[in-house]
Amino acid sequence: HVQLVESGGGLVQSGGSLTLSCAAAGFTVGSEAMGWFRQGPGKEREGLAAISGYGITDYADSVKGRFTISKDNGKNTLYLQMNSLKPEDTAMYYCAAGWSGGSWSDENKYRYWGQGTQVTVS
Repeated sequence: HVQLVESGGGLVQSGGSLTLSCAAAGFTVGSEAMGWFRQGPGKEREGLAAISGYGITDYADSVKGRFTISKDNGKNTLYLQMNSLKPEDTAMYYCAAGWSGGSWSDENKYRYWGQGTQVTVS
């Protein structure tokens, strides 16, 4: 039974930092490609970052240089370190797993999703 549980969201001032966590169960994060997405008010879900089973990473232009995706295989957890946060980063943030191939930023390519964690930047 696959389960993804995000945490670490909250309210932060513009320019601040947050680290989101995604605890996984039912599979090993070290061997799977995973991604982070967000959905802001009135917006479509946006792919932010992905990390392959080999640790190769890729980022959307909107977050490149500010956000870092990583995994801790021992804790079976995915992370998203977010720096230099802006008000436009306000959104619900989701982790995803079960990538079926193709574009990593396509939400339809992921089978499993967490419930999300809210990030608000004032």
